[in-house]
Amino acid sequence: MTGLRQLQRRRMHETISAAAIRLFLERGFEEVPVAEIAAVAGVSKPTLFKYFPTKEDLVLHRIADHQGEAARVVRGSAEPPLEALRRHFLDGLARHDPVTGLNDEPEVVAYHRMVFGTPSLVARLFHHMSLDERALAEALAERMDDLTAALVAGQVLATQRVLARRNWALLAEGRPLAEVEPESVRAAERAFALLSTG
Repeated sequence: MTGLRQLQRRRMHETISAAAIRLFLERGFEEVPVAEIAAVAGVSKPTLFKYFPTKEDLVLHRIADHQGEAARVVRGSAEPPLEALRRHFLDGLARHDPVTGLNDEPEVVAYHRMVFGTPSLVARLFHHMSLDERALAEALAERMDDLTAALVAGQVLATQRVLARRNWALLAEGRPLAEVEPESVRAAERAFALLSTG
């Protein structure tokens, strides 16, 4: 029964978030009231807030799916942490994972434009990133001292953020994916090489 309840909750989560993002992309984040999203999703406003504590979370739900990912990569690999994280990011580029910024689907490009162009979404995104940074620092602290772990966690996540935003910006300019992809791989290799040399 618990499995069915979790599945229903996940479906409702997806339904509400998809309705919100569709409306936001059509009209803009600031222009769509939460009450309208609830009505379109077929739920009450209090129910919507049970699933999403803030309006911003309706958008960042897609990014939140990656919450704690870097920490899981470090804990799940026998490789040195930076090598495991480098490989994971490069694998994401190869899959054109939207979180790497290297995805030219119009909805993905528009989604990133909305996130990076809305101050409250950027602020909430940094909140999610701070949670990720803490989780990664804790995972790294299992292999190194606390200060080094905290410094490495901050640098790795900042590097990934810069790389992803750069990839999105190049695609948003209209550059073709086939042209941007090798450039993004070279940039990632360079960035992680810089991290590894301290």
